[in-house]
Amino acid sequence: MAKGEKPRLLEGIVVLIRNTTWKCGRVERAVLEQLRNDIRGRGRARVRDLLRKLEADGRRRGEFLDAIRRLEKRKIVKIEMPK
Repeated sequence: MAKGEKPRLLEGIVVLIRNTTWKCGRVERAVLEQLRNDIRGRGRARVRDLLRKLEADGRRRGEFLDAIRRLEKRKIVKIEMPK
């Protein structure tokens, strides 16, 4: 991971593409659950907001960022970066 990638990733917006938890781990399921609960009607959420909510549940920041990347790689979510 590049040095500036983490701060830039935190400014991104997560868009739920597929509503599935098949073969997802514990943290990935928590991220998807939070997305589903948070985005009713909007279809998207900020990465920084999701991180804040999951840190309140005791999840670690690195686990969260890895889970988001895995979900993006599996085409379950899409991360839109600001210009």
